[in-house]
Amino acid sequence: MSKLSHYDEAGSARMVDISGKSSTVRTARGHAFVKMPAAVLAALPHNPKGDPLEVARVAAILAAKRTWELIPLCHQIPLAKVDLEFGIEDTGIRVTSAVACTAGTGAEMEALTAAAIAALTIYDMTKALDKGIEITDLYLLSKSGGKSGDYERPGND
Repeated sequence: MSKLSHYDEAGSARMVDISGKSSTVRTARGHAFVKMPAAVLAALPHNPKGDPLEVARVAAILAAKRTWELIPLCHQIPLAKVDLEFGIEDTGIRVTSAVACTAGTGAEMEALTAAAIAALTIYDMTKALDKGIEITDLYLLSKSGGKSGDYERPGND
């Protein structure tokens, strides 16, 4: 395992210097699951606040673009793509985010932020029906580009 790059020799937090790195194409995919009862899933098309999935899509895109403002040591990167997919399942909604950029650092945090904010927005749009909705399984599915190479989560189909 390599050392943590967000700490200097004295142990103080620091933003990693990427000024000498070449810009390359980077991609990342994030995942979250919003666990909810069947009655809430059935009510999605009739939500008086609007379509929860479309509102979540817009919220996730906005959040991905502002990740650098939310997570202190993230760099501001020029995102070229932010996309969201929602899968309705028997026990909830599977959220998958995909981001791409050409930059000197990766976009994993942007993909994870998009998935997390999409899930939180779905919760916000449906909490009137059930406060017990759960957000689970926030993780990185894959990343490509950069010095550390590609990553694919084991069991990721």
